[in-house]
Amino acid sequence: MTSIAASAASPFSIGSLVQTTLSLALVLASILAVAWALKRARLAPRGGRGTIGVIDQLAIGPRERVVLVRVGDAQLLLGIGPSGIVGLAPLANPVAVDPPAATATGFADRLREFLGRSAGTAG
Repeated sequence: MTSIAASAASPFSIGSLVQTTLSLALVLASILAVAWALKRARLAPRGGRGTIGVIDQLAIGPRERVVLVRVGDAQLLLGIGPSGIVGLAPLANPVAVDPPAATATGFADRLREFLGRSAGTAG
């Protein structure tokens, strides 16, 4: 009889372990949700503020992408991959960024033009 009373008063009962585990899972899920939200907020392009900004980007692989960056009045084409960031080319004729539908088309056209020009001059 005393062993039953002692086990019920134990801080390591099944009920307290389940409650502790669920609380820990809730705290970890909250931390992951906040980290995900902060990551998404930093990656969102910020238009019109500052002198540096991401105009558009295009994924060309699972971990590689091409990014069009505005620095002041100039635009730069950058390659981003697991090995780092590579400057591909400064654009002599900046891509128009107004309206949003034209931005994606203009960037895609400029990228094709740049890649075509690079392939033609390499051979």
